[in-house]
Amino acid sequence: MSFTKRTILPFTLVGASIFLGGWFLQEGVSREENVFVQVRLFQEVVDHVAEQYVDPVERDALYDSAIEGVLRELDDPNSSFIRASDYEDFRIRATDGDYGGVGLEVLARDGFVTVMTVIPGGPGARAGIRAGDRFYRIGGEDAEGWAVERAVDLLRGEPDSEIEVEMLRPGVDEPIPFVLRRAVIQLKSVPFTAVLDDGVGYVPLQVFRTTSSDEVAEAVQALESQGVRAVVLDLRDNPGGLLDEGIDVSELFLDAGAAIVETRGRGTGQSRSYSAQGGPAFPELPLVVLVDETSASASEIVAGALQDHDRALLVGAPSYGKGSVQSLFRLSGGNVLRLTTALWYTPVGRSIQKERDREPDELPHGALTLDGSLVATDDPSDRPEFQSEGGRTLLGGGGITPDLWVVQDTLTTLESAAVRALYQEAGLFTRTVFNFAVSHVQTAEPTPGFRVTDTLVDRFLSALREAGLELDDDTLAQADRYIRYQLESEIALQAFGEEGRFLRLLDQDRQLQAALRALQEASSTQSLVAQGAEPVSRAVPLGG
Repeated sequence: MSFTKRTILPFTLVGASIFLGGWFLQEGVSREENVFVQVRLFQEVVDHVAEQYVDPVERDALYDSAIEGVLRELDDPNSSFIRASDYEDFRIRATDGDYGGVGLEVLARDGFVTVMTVIPGGPGARAGIRAGDRFYRIGGEDAEGWAVERAVDLLRGEPDSEIEVEMLRPGVDEPIPFVLRRAVIQLKSVPFTAVLDDGVGYVPLQVFRTTSSDEVAEAVQALESQGVRAVVLDLRDNPGGLLDEGIDVSELFLDAGAAIVETRGRGTGQSRSYSAQGGPAFPELPLVVLVDETSASASEIVAGALQDHDRALLVGAPSYGKGSVQSLFRLSGGNVLRLTTALWYTPVGRSIQKERDREPDELPHGALTLDGSLVATDDPSDRPEFQSEGGRTLLGGGGITPDLWVVQDTLTTLESAAVRALYQEAGLFTRTVFNFAVSHVQTAEPTPGFRVTDTLVDRFLSALREAGLELDDDTLAQADRYIRYQLESEIALQAFGEEGRFLRLLDQDRQLQAALRALQEASSTQSLVAQGAEPVSRAVPLGG
Protein backbone atom coordinates (compact mmCIF):
# COMPACT_ATOMS: atom_id res chain seq x y z
CA MET A 1 0.00 0.00 0.00
CA SER A 2 1.38 3.43 -0.95
CA PHE A 3 0.67 6.61 1.02
CA THR A 4 1.51 10.08 -0.38
CA LYS A 5 1.01 13.30 1.57
CA ARG A 6 -0.29 16.41 -0.10
CA THR A 7 -1.79 19.65 0.99
CA ILE A 8 -5.07 20.68 -0.55
CA LEU A 9 -5.07 24.48 -0.76
CA PRO A 10 -8.43 26.24 -0.44
CA PHE A 11 -9.56 27.82 -3.67
CA THR A 12 -10.50 31.52 -3.59
CA LEU A 13 -13.22 33.18 -5.62
CA VAL A 14 -11.91 36.45 -7.10
CA GLY A 15 -13.48 39.07 -9.25
CA ALA A 16 -16.45 41.36 -8.90
CA SER A 17 -19.83 39.82 -8.23
CA ILE A 18 -21.37 41.62 -11.19
CA PHE A 19 -19.15 39.67 -13.59
CA LEU A 20 -19.57 36.39 -11.70
CA GLY A 21 -23.32 36.82 -11.63
CA GLY A 22 -23.46 37.30 -15.37
CA TRP A 23 -21.26 34.25 -15.97
CA PHE A 24 -23.24 31.99 -13.63
CA LEU A 25 -26.49 32.84 -15.39
CA GLN A 26 -25.28 31.88 -18.84
CA GLU A 27 -27.76 29.80 -20.79
CA GLY A 28 -26.86 26.10 -20.69
CA VAL A 29 -25.18 26.19 -17.27
CA SER A 30 -27.48 24.12 -15.03
CA ARG A 31 -27.50 24.32 -11.27
CA GLU A 32 -26.06 20.78 -11.06
CA GLU A 33 -23.14 21.85 -13.19
CA ASN A 34 -22.39 24.95 -11.19
CA VAL A 35 -20.09 24.26 -8.23
CA PHE A 36 -20.70 27.67 -6.70
CA VAL A 37 -24.48 27.25 -6.69
CA GLN A 38 -24.20 23.77 -5.20
CA VAL A 39 -21.93 24.97 -2.39
CA ARG A 40 -24.30 27.86 -1.68
CA LEU A 41 -27.28 25.50 -1.70
CA PHE A 42 -25.58 23.17 0.78
CA GLN A 43 -24.74 26.07 3.08
CA GLU A 44 -28.34 27.28 2.99
CA VAL A 45 -29.59 23.83 4.01
CA VAL A 46 -27.13 23.67 6.91
CA ASP A 47 -28.11 27.16 8.06
CA HIS A 48 -31.83 26.40 8.03
CA VAL A 49 -31.40 23.09 9.84
CA ALA A 50 -29.06 24.56 12.45
CA GLU A 51 -31.28 27.61 13.11
CA GLN A 52 -34.85 26.41 12.50
CA TYR A 53 -35.03 22.64 13.12
CA VAL A 54 -37.38 21.74 15.98
CA ASP A 55 -34.55 20.20 18.02
CA PRO A 56 -31.12 21.77 18.59
CA VAL A 57 -28.49 20.54 16.11
CA GLU A 58 -24.75 21.26 16.24
CA ARG A 59 -23.36 22.69 13.02
CA ASP A 60 -20.17 20.63 13.40
CA ALA A 61 -22.24 17.45 13.55
CA LEU A 62 -24.03 18.43 10.34
CA TYR A 63 -20.75 19.03 8.52
CA ASP A 64 -19.34 15.73 9.84
CA SER A 65 -22.43 13.90 8.59
CA ALA A 66 -22.11 15.54 5.19
CA ILE A 67 -18.46 14.52 4.89
CA GLU A 68 -19.26 10.96 5.93
CA GLY A 69 -22.09 10.87 3.39
CA VAL A 70 -19.79 11.96 0.56
CA LEU A 71 -17.25 9.26 1.40
CA ARG A 72 -19.97 6.63 1.95
CA GLU A 73 -21.26 7.37 -1.56
CA LEU A 74 -17.87 6.22 -2.92
CA ASP A 75 -18.57 2.71 -1.56
CA ASP A 76 -14.85 2.41 -0.82
CA PRO A 77 -13.80 0.99 2.57
CA ASN A 78 -10.30 2.45 2.20
CA SER A 79 -11.34 6.11 1.93
CA SER A 80 -12.02 7.95 5.19
CA PHE A 81 -11.95 11.27 7.02
CA ILE A 82 -9.45 11.38 9.89
CA ARG A 83 -9.85 14.00 12.59
CA ALA A 84 -6.72 15.96 13.52
CA SER A 85 -6.62 14.47 17.02
CA ASP A 86 -6.98 10.93 15.67
CA TYR A 87 -4.35 11.45 13.00
CA GLU A 88 -1.79 12.83 15.44
CA ASP A 89 -2.37 9.85 17.71
CA PHE A 90 -1.96 7.52 14.75
CA ARG A 91 1.22 9.31 13.62
CA ILE A 92 2.82 9.03 17.06
CA ARG A 93 1.96 5.34 17.39
CA ALA A 94 3.11 4.60 13.84
CA THR A 95 6.63 5.76 14.73
CA ASP A 96 6.66 3.85 18.02
CA GLY A 97 7.11 0.12 17.63
CA ASP A 98 6.13 -0.67 21.23
CA TYR A 99 2.37 -0.35 21.58
CA GLY A 100 -0.29 -2.60 23.02
CA GLY A 101 -2.47 -4.08 20.32
CA VAL A 102 -4.52 -7.15 19.46
CA GLY A 103 -2.65 -8.15 16.27
CA LEU A 104 -5.40 -7.65 13.69
CA GLU A 105 -5.29 -5.92 10.29
CA VAL A 106 -8.75 -4.37 9.77
CA LEU A 107 -10.71 -2.37 7.21
CA ALA A 108 -14.25 -1.03 6.86
CA ARG A 109 -16.58 -3.18 4.77
CA ASP A 110 -20.37 -3.31 4.44
CA GLY A 111 -20.97 -1.20 7.53
CA PHE A 112 -18.66 -3.12 9.87
CA VAL A 113 -14.98 -2.96 10.81
CA THR A 114 -13.77 -6.27 9.34
CA VAL A 115 -10.66 -8.35 10.01
CA MET A 116 -8.56 -8.61 6.87
CA THR A 117 -5.66 -10.52 8.38
CA VAL A 118 -4.85 -12.03 11.75
CA ILE A 119 -1.18 -11.51 12.64
CA PRO A 120 0.35 -14.90 13.49
CA GLY A 121 1.06 -15.32 17.18
CA GLY A 122 -0.80 -12.15 18.17
CA PRO A 123 -3.61 -11.83 20.73
CA GLY A 124 -6.28 -12.08 18.03
CA ALA A 125 -4.82 -15.29 16.68
CA ARG A 126 -4.51 -16.67 20.20
CA ALA A 127 -8.15 -15.93 20.93
CA GLY A 128 -9.36 -17.62 17.73
CA ILE A 129 -10.40 -14.61 15.63
CA ARG A 130 -10.25 -15.25 11.86
CA ALA A 131 -9.94 -13.18 8.70
CA GLY A 132 -13.42 -12.11 7.60
CA ASP A 133 -14.79 -11.77 11.15
CA ARG A 134 -16.66 -8.49 11.73
CA PHE A 135 -16.73 -6.45 14.96
CA TYR A 136 -20.27 -6.46 16.37
CA ARG A 137 -19.38 -4.99 19.77
CA ILE A 138 -16.11 -3.55 21.11
CA GLY A 139 -15.68 -2.90 24.80
CA GLY A 140 -19.43 -3.17 25.33
CA GLU A 141 -20.30 -0.65 22.59
CA ASP A 142 -22.24 -1.47 19.42
CA ALA A 143 -19.65 -1.18 16.62
CA GLU A 144 -21.87 -1.22 13.53
CA GLY A 145 -21.06 1.73 11.28
CA TRP A 146 -17.83 2.60 13.06
CA ALA A 147 -14.87 4.09 11.21
CA VAL A 148 -11.72 1.98 11.30
CA GLU A 149 -9.88 4.67 13.24
CA ARG A 150 -12.43 4.56 16.08
CA ALA A 151 -12.18 0.77 16.37
CA VAL A 152 -8.37 0.78 16.26
CA ASP A 153 -8.21 3.49 18.90
CA LEU A 154 -10.32 1.39 21.28
CA LEU A 155 -8.58 -1.90 20.52
CA ARG A 156 -5.14 -0.49 21.29
CA GLY A 157 -4.06 0.11 24.86
CA GLU A 158 -1.63 -0.84 27.58
CA PRO A 159 0.05 -4.25 27.13
CA ASP A 160 -1.55 -6.97 29.32
CA SER A 161 -4.83 -5.05 29.56
CA GLU A 162 -7.96 -6.81 28.31
CA ILE A 163 -10.85 -5.84 26.06
CA GLU A 164 -14.04 -7.77 25.33
CA VAL A 165 -15.33 -7.97 21.76
CA GLU A 166 -18.14 -9.76 19.94
CA MET A 167 -17.58 -10.88 16.36
CA LEU A 168 -19.90 -11.76 13.49
CA ARG A 169 -18.57 -14.68 11.43
CA PRO A 170 -19.83 -15.70 7.97
CA GLY A 171 -21.80 -18.92 8.34
CA VAL A 172 -22.39 -18.45 12.08
CA ASP A 173 -25.78 -17.10 13.16
CA GLU A 174 -24.96 -15.46 16.51
CA PRO A 175 -22.14 -13.07 17.57
CA ILE A 176 -19.10 -14.83 19.06
CA PRO A 177 -17.64 -13.36 22.30
CA PHE A 178 -13.87 -13.04 22.80
CA VAL A 179 -11.63 -11.60 25.49
CA LEU A 180 -8.43 -10.17 23.99
CA ARG A 181 -5.36 -9.50 26.13
CA ARG A 182 -3.36 -6.74 24.46
CA ALA A 183 0.34 -7.36 23.82
CA VAL A 184 3.33 -5.52 22.35
CA ILE A 185 3.16 -6.22 18.62
CA GLN A 186 6.62 -6.62 17.15
CA LEU A 187 6.81 -8.57 13.92
CA LYS A 188 9.78 -10.24 12.32
CA SER A 189 9.23 -10.53 8.61
CA VAL A 190 10.86 -13.97 8.32
CA PRO A 191 10.41 -15.75 11.68
CA PHE A 192 12.38 -18.85 10.65
CA THR A 193 13.59 -20.87 7.66
CA ALA A 194 13.71 -24.62 7.04
CA VAL A 195 15.50 -27.06 4.75
CA LEU A 196 12.98 -29.61 3.47
CA ASP A 197 13.43 -32.87 1.59
CA ASP A 198 15.16 -32.95 -1.80
CA GLY A 199 17.16 -29.77 -1.14
CA VAL A 200 14.22 -27.34 -1.02
CA GLY A 201 14.41 -24.29 1.24
CA TYR A 202 11.35 -22.75 2.87
CA VAL A 203 11.01 -19.00 3.58
CA PRO A 204 7.80 -17.72 5.22
CA LEU A 205 7.41 -13.95 4.68
CA GLN A 206 4.74 -12.74 7.12
CA VAL A 207 4.64 -8.98 6.49
CA PHE A 208 6.33 -6.25 4.44
CA ARG A 209 8.12 -3.88 6.80
CA THR A 210 11.35 -1.88 6.64
CA THR A 211 13.64 -4.92 6.94
CA SER A 212 11.67 -7.44 4.86
CA SER A 213 13.78 -7.51 1.70
CA ASP A 214 16.99 -7.74 3.74
CA GLU A 215 15.52 -10.58 5.81
CA VAL A 216 14.45 -12.49 2.68
CA ALA A 217 17.87 -12.00 1.06
CA GLU A 218 19.68 -13.16 4.19
CA ALA A 219 17.35 -16.15 4.56
CA VAL A 220 17.83 -17.33 0.97
CA GLN A 221 21.61 -16.81 1.15
CA ALA A 222 21.74 -18.86 4.35
CA LEU A 223 19.70 -21.63 2.75
CA GLU A 224 21.96 -21.66 -0.33
CA SER A 225 24.97 -22.04 1.95
CA GLN A 226 23.24 -25.16 3.30
CA GLY A 227 22.99 -26.57 -0.20
CA VAL A 228 19.38 -25.93 -1.17
CA ARG A 229 18.67 -26.07 -4.91
CA ALA A 230 15.23 -24.37 -4.87
CA VAL A 231 13.08 -22.20 -2.58
CA VAL A 232 9.44 -21.95 -1.58
CA LEU A 233 8.50 -18.35 -0.68
CA ASP A 234 5.34 -18.48 1.45
CA LEU A 235 3.16 -15.35 1.19
CA ARG A 236 0.05 -16.92 2.70
CA ASP A 237 -1.46 -14.91 5.58
CA ASN A 238 0.69 -11.94 4.55
CA PRO A 239 -1.44 -8.74 4.66
CA GLY A 240 1.14 -6.66 2.78
CA GLY A 241 2.73 -3.50 4.12
CA LEU A 242 5.36 -1.19 2.63
CA LEU A 243 5.31 -0.81 -1.16
CA ASP A 244 9.06 -0.18 -1.35
CA GLU A 245 9.76 -3.47 0.37
CA GLY A 246 7.44 -5.31 -2.01
CA ILE A 247 9.42 -3.87 -4.91
CA ASP A 248 12.74 -4.72 -3.26
CA VAL A 249 11.70 -8.33 -2.63
CA SER A 250 10.69 -8.64 -6.31
CA GLU A 251 14.07 -7.23 -7.38
CA LEU A 252 15.84 -10.11 -5.63
CA PHE A 253 14.60 -12.42 -8.39
CA LEU A 254 14.01 -10.20 -11.46
CA ASP A 255 16.40 -8.85 -14.09
CA ALA A 256 17.31 -5.16 -14.06
CA GLY A 257 14.72 -3.11 -15.92
CA ALA A 258 11.93 -5.64 -15.48
CA ALA A 259 8.59 -3.98 -14.73
CA ILE A 260 7.24 -4.76 -11.26
CA VAL A 261 4.02 -2.80 -10.81
CA GLU A 262 2.16 0.19 -12.21
CA THR A 263 -0.30 2.62 -10.62
CA ARG A 264 -3.09 4.21 -12.65
CA GLY A 265 -5.07 7.16 -11.34
CA ARG A 266 -6.71 10.39 -12.53
CA GLY A 267 -4.78 12.86 -10.41
CA THR A 268 -1.45 14.44 -11.25
CA GLY A 269 1.42 12.12 -10.33
CA GLN A 270 -0.85 9.18 -9.50
CA SER A 271 0.09 7.14 -12.58
CA ARG A 272 3.61 5.77 -12.54
CA SER A 273 5.61 2.59 -13.10
CA TYR A 274 8.12 0.78 -10.90
CA SER A 275 10.89 -1.42 -12.30
CA ALA A 276 13.78 -3.46 -10.95
CA GLN A 277 16.84 -1.24 -10.62
CA GLY A 278 19.68 -3.66 -9.92
CA GLY A 279 20.61 -7.14 -11.02
CA PRO A 280 18.88 -10.05 -9.27
CA ALA A 281 20.55 -11.59 -6.23
CA PHE A 282 19.17 -15.02 -7.14
CA PRO A 283 18.81 -15.14 -10.95
CA GLU A 284 18.65 -18.91 -11.50
CA LEU A 285 17.17 -20.27 -8.29
CA PRO A 286 13.92 -22.20 -9.01
CA LEU A 287 11.16 -20.52 -7.03
CA VAL A 288 7.61 -21.43 -5.97
CA VAL A 289 5.42 -18.76 -4.37
CA LEU A 290 2.52 -19.77 -2.12
CA VAL A 291 -0.54 -17.47 -1.98
CA ASP A 292 -4.03 -17.75 -0.55
CA GLU A 293 -7.13 -15.69 0.20
CA THR A 294 -5.31 -13.67 2.87
CA SER A 295 -2.32 -12.67 0.71
CA ALA A 296 -2.88 -8.97 0.08
CA SER A 297 -1.41 -5.71 -1.15
CA ALA A 298 2.41 -5.92 -1.38
CA SER A 299 2.14 -9.74 -1.36
CA GLU A 300 0.07 -9.53 -4.53
CA ILE A 301 2.52 -7.11 -6.13
CA VAL A 302 5.38 -9.58 -5.60
CA ALA A 303 3.35 -12.61 -6.70
CA GLY A 304 1.97 -10.83 -9.76
CA ALA A 305 5.36 -9.55 -10.93
CA LEU A 306 7.08 -12.94 -10.57
CA GLN A 307 4.20 -14.70 -12.33
CA ASP A 308 4.01 -12.18 -15.20
CA HIS A 309 7.74 -12.55 -15.89
CA ASP A 310 7.59 -16.39 -15.68
CA ARG A 311 10.04 -16.21 -12.80
CA ALA A 312 8.09 -18.36 -10.33
CA LEU A 313 5.32 -20.93 -10.20
CA LEU A 314 2.40 -19.78 -8.06
CA VAL A 315 0.59 -22.39 -5.96
CA GLY A 316 -2.36 -22.08 -3.59
CA ALA A 317 -5.63 -20.14 -3.88
CA PRO A 318 -6.56 -16.77 -5.44
CA SER A 319 -5.28 -13.86 -3.37
CA TYR A 320 -7.33 -11.22 -1.55
CA GLY A 321 -7.40 -8.50 -4.20
CA LYS A 322 -6.22 -5.37 -2.32
CA GLY A 323 -4.92 -3.32 -5.21
CA SER A 324 -5.73 0.30 -4.43
CA VAL A 325 -3.50 3.24 -3.49
CA GLN A 326 -4.49 5.59 -0.67
CA SER A 327 -3.19 9.16 -0.52
CA LEU A 328 -3.29 11.40 2.55
CA PHE A 329 -4.51 14.98 1.93
CA ARG A 330 -3.96 17.60 4.63
CA LEU A 331 -7.11 19.62 5.28
CA SER A 332 -7.84 22.73 7.32
CA GLY A 333 -7.61 22.40 11.07
CA GLY A 334 -5.07 19.58 10.86
CA ASN A 335 -7.65 17.07 9.63
CA VAL A 336 -6.69 14.51 7.00
CA LEU A 337 -8.55 12.92 4.10
CA ARG A 338 -7.49 9.36 3.29
CA LEU A 339 -8.61 8.81 -0.30
CA THR A 340 -8.17 6.04 -2.84
CA THR A 341 -6.44 7.73 -5.77
CA ALA A 342 -5.11 4.93 -7.98
CA LEU A 343 -5.16 1.18 -8.64
CA TRP A 344 -2.28 -1.29 -8.89
CA TYR A 345 -1.63 -3.21 -12.12
CA THR A 346 0.82 -6.05 -12.75
CA PRO A 347 3.44 -5.77 -15.52
CA VAL A 348 1.11 -7.32 -18.14
CA GLY A 349 -1.79 -5.08 -17.14
CA ARG A 350 -3.83 -7.18 -14.70
CA SER A 351 -5.68 -5.15 -12.07
CA ILE A 352 -4.95 -6.39 -8.56
CA GLN A 353 -8.09 -4.78 -7.11
CA LYS A 354 -10.94 -7.29 -6.75
CA GLU A 355 -14.54 -6.14 -6.86
CA ARG A 356 -16.69 -7.49 -4.02
CA ASP A 357 -20.05 -8.56 -5.38
CA ARG A 358 -21.47 -10.38 -2.34
CA GLU A 359 -22.33 -9.31 1.16
CA PRO A 360 -20.69 -11.34 3.96
CA ASP A 361 -24.14 -12.64 4.99
CA GLU A 362 -24.58 -14.00 1.46
CA LEU A 363 -21.47 -16.17 1.63
CA PRO A 364 -22.32 -19.86 1.41
CA HIS A 365 -22.45 -22.02 4.53
CA GLY A 366 -20.18 -24.44 2.67
CA ALA A 367 -17.29 -26.66 3.59
CA LEU A 368 -14.43 -25.68 5.87
CA THR A 369 -10.80 -26.70 5.65
CA LEU A 370 -9.19 -28.80 8.38
CA ASP A 371 -7.96 -25.68 10.19
CA GLY A 372 -11.47 -24.18 10.10
CA SER A 373 -11.08 -21.72 7.20
CA LEU A 374 -13.84 -21.30 4.62
CA VAL A 375 -13.06 -23.13 1.37
CA ALA A 376 -12.44 -20.68 -1.49
CA THR A 377 -15.37 -20.61 -3.93
CA ASP A 378 -14.10 -18.24 -6.63
CA ASP A 379 -15.01 -19.31 -10.16
CA PRO A 380 -12.17 -18.41 -12.57
CA SER A 381 -14.01 -19.58 -15.69
CA ASP A 382 -15.19 -16.10 -16.74
CA ARG A 383 -12.06 -14.16 -15.84
CA PRO A 384 -10.21 -12.17 -18.51
CA GLU A 385 -7.07 -13.79 -19.89
CA PHE A 386 -3.62 -12.22 -20.25
CA GLN A 387 -0.31 -13.44 -21.63
CA SER A 388 2.81 -13.70 -19.49
CA GLU A 389 6.18 -12.56 -20.79
CA GLY A 390 6.81 -16.11 -22.01
CA GLY A 391 3.37 -16.58 -23.54
CA ARG A 392 1.59 -18.46 -20.76
CA THR A 393 -2.10 -17.72 -20.19
CA LEU A 394 -2.73 -15.89 -16.92
CA LEU A 395 -6.07 -14.91 -15.38
CA GLY A 396 -7.05 -11.39 -14.39
CA GLY A 397 -10.22 -10.09 -12.80
CA GLY A 398 -8.73 -9.01 -9.46
CA GLY A 399 -6.32 -10.65 -7.07
CA ILE A 400 -3.63 -13.02 -8.27
CA THR A 401 -4.84 -16.43 -9.46
CA PRO A 402 -2.17 -19.11 -8.91
CA ASP A 403 -0.92 -21.41 -11.64
CA LEU A 404 -1.93 -24.41 -9.53
CA TRP A 405 -5.08 -23.93 -7.45
CA VAL A 406 -4.81 -26.34 -4.53
CA VAL A 407 -7.59 -26.94 -2.01
CA GLN A 408 -6.51 -27.73 1.53
CA ASP A 409 -7.85 -30.82 3.35
CA THR A 410 -11.60 -30.27 3.60
CA LEU A 411 -14.08 -31.23 6.31
CA THR A 412 -17.29 -33.03 5.41
CA THR A 413 -20.65 -31.27 5.58
CA LEU A 414 -21.41 -32.75 9.01
CA GLU A 415 -17.92 -31.91 10.28
CA SER A 416 -18.26 -28.33 9.02
CA ALA A 417 -21.61 -27.93 10.74
CA ALA A 418 -20.12 -29.20 14.01
CA VAL A 419 -17.17 -26.79 13.77
CA ARG A 420 -19.55 -23.91 13.13
CA ALA A 421 -21.43 -24.87 16.27
CA LEU A 422 -18.08 -24.88 18.09
CA TYR A 423 -17.42 -21.38 16.74
CA GLN A 424 -20.25 -20.10 18.95
CA GLU A 425 -17.86 -20.82 21.82
CA ALA A 426 -14.71 -19.88 19.89
CA GLY A 427 -13.26 -17.71 22.65
CA LEU A 428 -13.72 -20.40 25.28
CA PHE A 429 -12.44 -23.13 22.93
CA THR A 430 -9.21 -21.36 21.96
CA ARG A 431 -8.44 -20.31 25.55
CA THR A 432 -8.89 -23.91 26.66
CA VAL A 433 -6.70 -25.24 23.83
CA PHE A 434 -3.95 -22.82 24.82
CA ASN A 435 -4.15 -23.56 28.55
CA PHE A 436 -4.37 -27.31 27.95
CA ALA A 437 -1.35 -27.28 25.59
CA VAL A 438 0.78 -25.26 28.02
CA SER A 439 -0.07 -27.62 30.87
CA HIS A 440 0.54 -30.72 28.73
CA VAL A 441 3.96 -29.48 27.58
CA GLN A 442 4.99 -28.75 31.17
CA THR A 443 3.93 -32.14 32.51
CA ALA A 444 4.42 -34.55 29.59
CA GLU A 445 7.45 -32.91 27.87
CA PRO A 446 6.40 -34.17 24.40
CA THR A 447 8.96 -35.11 21.74
CA PRO A 448 8.61 -33.97 18.10
CA GLY A 449 6.94 -37.29 17.30
CA PHE A 450 4.19 -36.97 19.95
CA ARG A 451 0.73 -38.37 19.17
CA VAL A 452 -2.70 -36.88 19.83
CA THR A 453 -4.20 -40.02 21.38
CA ASP A 454 -7.83 -40.72 22.22
CA THR A 455 -6.92 -40.39 25.90
CA LEU A 456 -5.45 -36.94 25.29
CA VAL A 457 -8.58 -35.87 23.41
CA ASP A 458 -10.82 -37.14 26.21
CA ARG A 459 -8.81 -35.16 28.76
CA PHE A 460 -9.16 -32.05 26.62
CA LEU A 461 -12.92 -32.52 26.23
CA SER A 462 -13.19 -32.81 30.00
CA ALA A 463 -11.29 -29.54 30.31
CA LEU A 464 -13.72 -27.96 27.84
CA ARG A 465 -16.69 -29.11 29.91
CA GLU A 466 -15.10 -27.73 33.07
CA ALA A 467 -14.56 -24.42 31.30
CA GLY A 468 -18.29 -24.20 30.54
CA LEU A 469 -18.74 -25.67 27.04
CA GLU A 470 -22.30 -26.95 26.62
CA LEU A 471 -22.23 -28.66 23.19
CA ASP A 472 -23.57 -32.21 23.05
CA ASP A 473 -21.35 -35.27 22.62
CA ASP A 474 -22.52 -35.94 19.04
CA THR A 475 -21.45 -32.47 17.90
CA LEU A 476 -18.05 -32.82 19.53
CA ALA A 477 -17.62 -36.24 17.91
CA GLN A 478 -18.31 -34.73 14.48
CA ALA A 479 -15.70 -32.02 15.21
CA ASP A 480 -13.09 -34.61 16.20
CA ARG A 481 -10.70 -34.07 13.26
CA TYR A 482 -10.76 -30.32 13.77
CA ILE A 483 -10.19 -30.67 17.53
CA ARG A 484 -7.25 -33.03 17.01
CA TYR A 485 -5.69 -30.66 14.47
CA GLN A 486 -5.98 -27.71 16.88
CA LEU A 487 -4.46 -29.73 19.72
CA GLU A 488 -1.59 -30.94 17.55
CA SER A 489 -0.90 -27.42 16.30
CA GLU A 490 -0.96 -25.74 19.72
CA ILE A 491 1.07 -28.41 21.52
CA ALA A 492 3.72 -28.29 18.80
CA LEU A 493 3.84 -24.48 19.01
CA GLN A 494 4.20 -24.43 22.79
CA ALA A 495 6.80 -27.21 22.81
CA PHE A 496 8.92 -26.38 19.76
CA GLY A 497 8.06 -22.84 18.57
CA GLU A 498 6.85 -21.66 15.17
CA GLU A 499 9.37 -23.70 13.20
CA GLY A 500 8.50 -26.81 15.19
CA ARG A 501 4.79 -26.36 14.54
CA PHE A 502 5.45 -25.84 10.84
CA LEU A 503 7.48 -29.03 10.60
CA ARG A 504 4.88 -30.95 12.60
CA LEU A 505 2.01 -29.93 10.27
CA LEU A 506 4.05 -30.07 7.06
CA ASP A 507 2.52 -33.31 5.80
CA GLN A 508 -1.01 -31.92 6.23
CA ASP A 509 -0.33 -28.77 4.18
CA ARG A 510 -1.59 -29.76 0.72
CA GLN A 511 -0.56 -26.48 -0.89
CA LEU A 512 3.02 -26.82 0.29
CA GLN A 513 3.06 -30.50 -0.68
CA ALA A 514 1.93 -29.53 -4.19
CA ALA A 515 4.79 -27.01 -4.35
CA LEU A 516 7.30 -29.69 -3.34
CA ARG A 517 5.96 -32.10 -5.98
CA ALA A 518 6.28 -29.40 -8.63
CA LEU A 519 9.90 -28.76 -7.64
CA GLN A 520 10.70 -32.47 -7.72
CA GLU A 521 9.62 -32.59 -11.35
CA ALA A 522 11.57 -29.48 -12.39
CA SER A 523 15.27 -29.13 -13.12
CA SER A 524 15.16 -25.37 -13.88
CA THR A 525 12.96 -22.30 -13.61
CA GLN A 526 11.78 -22.86 -17.18
CA SER A 527 10.66 -26.43 -16.58
CA LEU A 528 9.08 -25.43 -13.26
CA VAL A 529 7.03 -22.60 -14.73
CA ALA A 530 6.02 -24.80 -17.67
CA GLN A 531 3.88 -26.78 -15.22
CA GLY A 532 1.63 -23.72 -15.04
CA ALA A 533 1.30 -23.32 -18.81
CA GLU A 534 -2.43 -24.12 -18.71
CA PRO A 535 -4.68 -21.49 -17.05
CA VAL A 536 -5.97 -22.62 -13.69
CA SER A 537 -9.55 -22.62 -14.95
CA ARG A 538 -8.72 -25.70 -17.02
CA ALA A 539 -6.37 -27.32 -14.51
CA VAL A 540 -7.41 -29.94 -11.97
CA PRO A 541 -6.87 -28.52 -8.43
CA LEU A 542 -4.45 -30.73 -6.56
CA GLY A 543 -5.76 -32.18 -3.32
CA GLY A 544 -9.35 -31.03 -4.03
